[in-house]
Amino acid sequence: MAAAKKGKNELPPPVIVKKITVVAGGHHGGAWKVAYADFVTAMMAFFLLLWLLGATTEKQRKGIADYFTPTLVKTRQDSAGSAGGLLGGSSLTDVDNYPHRAGQTGTKAMTIPRDTTGGPKEGSGKINKVNHVRQQLEQKLQSTQQLLKLARQVRMVDTAEGIRIDLVDDANFAMFRMGTTILTPDAAELLRAIAEVVAPEAGALSIRGHTDSLPWKPGEPQNNWSLSAGRAEATRQEMLHRGIPEERFARIEGVAAREPLIAENPADPRNRRISILLMR
Repeated sequence: MAAAKKGKNELPPPVIVKKITVVAGGHHGGAWKVAYADFVTAMMAFFLLLWLLGATTEKQRKGIADYFTPTLVKTRQDSAGSAGGLLGGSSLTDVDNYPHRAGQTGTKAMTIPRDTTGGPKEGSGKINKVNHVRQQLEQKLQSTQQLLKLARQVRMVDTAEGIRIDLVDDANFAMFRMGTTILTPDAAELLRAIAEVVAPEAGALSIRGHTDSLPWKPGEPQNNWSLSAGRAEATRQEMLHRGIPEERFARIEGVAAREPLIAENPADPRNRRISILLMR
């Protein structure tokens, strides 16, 4: 039987559209797992930091901080007595040269050791001692015209071990006669002034000799190691002569040219120096 023909007014069948949503990783997706992993990692780093702060000493923490400072040698060299002032050094409240944001000030004095005294306004006992020694040395170097002329050779730096006073050679001044351990008259006068300043201060003394990198002539029995050590000992003998007791000296050493003040030019005469450390 032939199929019945549709009428002109009959409507077409409806079109049904079925939407299918595919969800990856379960009902809630996987993004929360990444966020949770980041949170756990951050917490682990935080607790590791707390552990390190509690398990290390102040000196060890400073060593760790120095290790992660990429330009430590260069910036210390620039800030350790390279600019203005009678002693050439930088103040504890000056803007330092270490890499940090916004040129914050006073970063050298932010960590207060446990054995310090005084409040925020008075400052710590160690900072007061640094300022006291600096003032005493400045007054001493201004006491005579000769010492005032030699003051540019003196640099004072506060370090983790104590207060370091550097006596630095240059093209127009030498602590010792060339290639010897014999002090020049000007150097002896400087050591007299320094001995008078450190004598009443508490703390042992350490003396370190430095040379430049200029080589010795072939066949010479000496070398920069023996020369730097000999100059440190000659400095100790002079300070003994100026009234510093024998028991005050804790260490005498020579490091040749291994710790240059001017790293980019090891042969620079300013690398020849004597460092006197008043230990904490």
